Parts: sequence; C-alpha cells; structure tokens
Amino acid sequence: MKKRKMFPFLAAGMVALASCNAPQKEVAKIAAIDLANLDTTVAAGTDFYEYACGGWIKNNPLKPEYARFGTFDQLRENNENQLRTLIEELKAAPQEAGGAAQKISALYAMGLDSTKLNEDRATPVKEELAAIQSLATKADVSKMVATLHKEGMAPFFALFVGADEKNSDMNIVQLYQAGIGMGDRDYYLMEDEGSERIRKAYRTYIDRLFTLTGASPEQAQAAVDAVMKIEKGIAEISYSREDLRDSQKNYNKMPYEEFKKLGEALNWDIYFETMGLDSLKELDAKQVEFYKGLDKFLKDITVDEQKYYLEFNLLNAAAPYLSDDFADAEFEFYGKTMSGKQEQQPRWKRSLSVVNRALGEAVGEMYVAKYFPASSKEKMLTLVGNLQTALGERIDGLQWMSDTTKAKAREKLAAFTVKIGYPDKWRDYSGLEIKNDSYWANVRRSNIFDMEYQLADVDKPVDKSRWYMSPQTVNAYYNPTTNEICFPAAILQPPFFNPEADDAVNYGAIGVVIGHEMTHGFDDQGRNYDKDGNLVDWWTAEDAERFTERAEILVKQYDQIVVVDTLHANGRFTLGENIADHGGLLIAHQAYQNSLKGKETPAPIDGFTNEQRFFLGYATLWGQNIRPEEIRRLTKIDPHSLGKWRVNAALRNIDAFYDAFGIKEGDPMYLAPEDRVVIW
Repeated sequence: MKKRKMFPFLAAGMVALASCNAPQKEVAKIAAIDLANLDTTVAAGTDFYEYACGGWIKNNPLKPEYARFGTFDQLRENNENQLRTLIEELKAAPQEAGGAAQKISALYAMGLDSTKLNEDRATPVKEELAAIQSLATKADVSKMVATLHKEGMAPFFALFVGADEKNSDMNIVQLYQAGIGMGDRDYYLMEDEGSERIRKAYRTYIDRLFTLTGASPEQAQAAVDAVMKIEKGIAEISYSREDLRDSQKNYNKMPYEEFKKLGEALNWDIYFETMGLDSLKELDAKQVEFYKGLDKFLKDITVDEQKYYLEFNLLNAAAPYLSDDFADAEFEFYGKTMSGKQEQQPRWKRSLSVVNRALGEAVGEMYVAKYFPASSKEKMLTLVGNLQTALGERIDGLQWMSDTTKAKAREKLAAFTVKIGYPDKWRDYSGLEIKNDSYWANVRRSNIFDMEYQLADVDKPVDKSRWYMSPQTVNAYYNPTTNEICFPAAILQPPFFNPEADDAVNYGAIGVVIGHEMTHGFDDQGRNYDKDGNLVDWWTAEDAERFTERAEILVKQYDQIVVVDTLHANGRFTLGENIADHGGLLIAHQAYQNSLKGKETPAPIDGFTNEQRFFLGYATLWGQNIRPEEIRRLTKIDPHSLGKWRVNAALRNIDAFYDAFGIKEGDPMYLAPEDRVVIW
C-alpha cells in the first residue's frame, strides 16, 4: 500500500529499453477542438458541460468493462494499445536473460496464461495460508502482519517511508490507518439501504474466497463473521476522510519508545524486527488516536479471529492473480457491486497493468523512446514558465493578502521543481526476480521488491530526483514535501497538449493542468508547507483567516451539488482539488492573456473566439460517461469532483467565462458576482 502526500490531477490510478534517441512515431494531426464533441442544442448558459461535451458523451457510450469512461480514459486506452504493441514486439528478438525486457515479456506472458492460472487454482497461496493458520500467539500474529505488509498488503494499518514533513530533507517511517477492504469507513457505519446492500455483497465475497480454498461452510461463515467484526471495529476508530486532510493533525512524530506506550495492538518489537527496522529510533504515527483505539479494540479479538482476518487479506490481495473463479469473485464485488462495471477487462489489459506496476519505469523507458518527442518537453518548459509568471502576478494582485505573506508565497513559487516527461535516471530492476512458478508469486516478489526499495530509505536523505508516476501515466501531480510539479510524458498528448492546436486551446487544456498543480502548493493542504517542503505556518494569522473565509465559500458551493439521486457532493473533502481547478483556470487564463500582449487578437476559428476556445479546451478534458454506482463510490473516496462539476461548478466563479459566452442573469450557469469567489 503506497502512501504519499501527493496531489494528482486525476483520480488515483495509474496505467508503463531502448535509447531515448530512437525515431519518434509520426502522429496524425488532431483537431484542436472537434466540433462533433459539442452539443449545440444545449445553450452554453444552460449547461456548459453538456454544450461542450454532449456530442462526445453521446458518441462514446460506456463499454461493459468501464464504470467511468472519459477523454483521459480514452487517452489511457490508446496508450495501452501502444504499450501492448511494444511488449509483444519483445518476443520477436532474443532478450538478455534477467534483463528488464525479458522480465517485462515474461511477466506479461504469465498474466495471459489462463491454462496455468486455472490449473494452479489456489495452490500459489496454500503455503502462506497454512502459515497463517498455524499462528498461535500474539507474537506470531505480529510477525505475520509484518510479513504481509512487506508483501504489499495492509492489515490493521500500513507502513510507508517518506519525507519527514517537518524535516523534509530526511525520510522517516510513517504509519497510516488502513485495514478495511471496502476502502472507506462509511461502508461499515452507515445504515442506509445502499450501504446495507454493499455489506451483504461483501460478506458473500468473503465467503466465496474461503470456499474456493476448500473451507467448509462453517469455516467460511466463521471467517465472514471475524472479518466483518474486525473491519467494522477498525472503521469505528478511523479518522474521517475530512480529518485526513488536516496536515497538522496527521503529523505525530515521536520516539519509538514513546509510540510503544500508546498500546500493544501488536508486539511492536517483533513487528519492526520482522520489517527489518529493529534499530528504529523514531517514527511518524500519523493518525495517532487510531493506534490507541486499535490497542483497546484488539483486546477483545481472539487470535483465531485475527487469523481469519489475515487469511482474507492474503486472499483478497491474491485473487486477481489466481484462477478465474478467484478473479471473477473479486470482480463481482469490486467491479460490479462497488462500481457498476458489467464485464472484466480483457486479460491482456489486466496483465499490462501488472507489468506497469511491477516494472513501471522499465516500460516507461520503452514508451518514451518511441512516443515522446523532445519538442514536447521544450514547449512544456515554456508554458510552465509562463504559468509561473502569471501566478506570481496574481499573488501580487491579491487584495486580501498582506505583503508579508505575499513575499513568502513568491519564494515558494520560485522554488518549484519542475519535472517533465520522464526521469533523468531510470530505476534499476536487476534485483527483481521474475520466475516461472506462479503469477501470484511474481506479484508478491514485486511487492516485496518495492517495499524493500522504500525501507532502504529509512533515516536517509530524500532523493528529490525520484519520480512518483511512471512516464506512461496519464496524470500529473504536485508533491508538497519536495515542492515539485510533475507532468509525465503520457499526459502531453491531445486533448491535454496538442502541438497543432492554437494557443487558446492549449492554455485552456494543459495550461490549466499546469496551473492546477501549481495551485496545489497553495490550496488548503499545500499552503501549510513552505518553499522547502516543510510543514510550517508561514502565513500571518489575518491572512490565514481571510484564506479560510474564501475557501468556505467554495465548500458551500460544492456541498449544494446533487451528484445522483439525493446524494450531495462533499465540498470539504474535495476542497483542495476544487481550489486547484479554480486557481488553474485563473492562472492559465492570465498566462494566455499575457501571451497576447503586443499582438492582434486572434481571428475566430470555426466560429469561436479565442476566449471561447480557451474554455472549450478546458471543458473537453472532462467529457465522460459514468455509472451511478461509480458516482456514489467516487463521492466517498475520491477528493476530485466529478467531471461535470469540474466544468460547471468551477467556471461559475470565472468572470472571463461570462464575458466569453454572454452568460447573463437568469441563465442556470449564472452566479451573482457577489457570490463568486477568488482565492488565487
């Protein structure tokens, strides 16, 4: 389980050996704005999202394998096909044994081998299940929890190694609340009909996994009861998703000996010794009250109940990499019940995603060599510089902020590290073994390899050149502890970045993405970190109060949105992303206006002015179809607003949008000037 204080542009979820001087594939020209994507039967002032994206929505109905499919998913799908071709081409030439290319090819082929997967059935997990079943004492449980953590699972809590948020040059061990299979505590605690239905399906899923291993009906029922008892108990002591956004509340650095005094949920000495951290001096306990609650809660849980819970953690993690009956059971719950998908993705896509996780930068090196032109990096550097200038101007012009805080904000902006395309140094995968034993065994070894990669950083300086997304990921991020913005190669394609497009469209698309990530440095969480990435208050008290007043307006605006049926958006949970969308639009628009100084106003294209094309370029990013189940799920777990509201709700605060499309009082898109908010 990977935890990092990082703010991506899109919902979490990532898709990727040759020389980077290889010839680039010729790319067909793509229209800056495809008129077929519009629905001009809807007035821009009535529903701008439908106006700008209605044609795309109609022309791209949901396929059975998707719970949500948008323009960025379309780009991801194109990337998947490119990566599939690259990997399958590896078969055509002999590969060096133990080299990255051979590992990529072997792991991908193993995921496609349905015959072996179905012959093996539960055999790949039998030995570990037996080890869990043999546990007899608290010490045994503590050791097994560490073993599963090293293998990529997160029973009870999760361990991560990352920058100390108040000493950002150094890495520290961090502990996070975790341990619930449905992902959010509300699924366990709410008594509404939808939550009850999901809990019932979850019980069925747990029963199914144990039954597939050969458990008797009585054993399977005992497992269901134990897992639900423990996970509900964990949910009851977990911080809410809103509380998890409070950076100060979630920083609790302490000596290891002091941490042990919080309680004995596990035998901590045995746990950390098994993790290879027997000389640990200090850690950051993050949600510190959680560990106190865990100690109290587990006093009433038997070792047998904990064994069932640990077995389920193993089976749940392994299910997608076992025989079809396991994989189908996992999809039935997480895919169908939770998200509304109708079909599994084809096996090649599932196998590709495993290769991307296990050998991401090795695949990324292949991807960059063939598909990422150097010219895109050069153009992005220019755009980023223009956006930094615009944000600096906006900071200078803020009427609500004092000169003292403005000077600090300017320092932070000037200190941004900008990463574009791909890392300067590729990760070494020579220590990762890919063997011909079982698919799950290789996934397990990959997880151990990644955890050991983290553990090697304990108490060492932070490597600020490291990337936290692979180049083939269609996304972008801001990381506050390194004060960096990162734009992987794969997002630098249409509709985000189009070398053939007019400037208005590119500023409205990739320009807003850049501005979005910059604004994360100054949103409700990012603003708490200084130019060096340290969690420190650099604001005057009066400025902090004025910021909060404006942020609260945004919270209330989004709280009023009904996303499906009677379910409202969560304005506080999505505040950081909403501030970033809002700021990104204002910054990118100002940067575009700056680029026009001394030039004639561009002539309309396809009947749209340059101002209109800016906002259409932005809206195009968010065209999507989505199932009701996925709307409900994402509203609980995703800090990003849904695509429709990243357009309609965000644009209602932008004065230039009203001017561009003649939005007037009485139009549904209209928001009175006194109700609009400007933060950055």
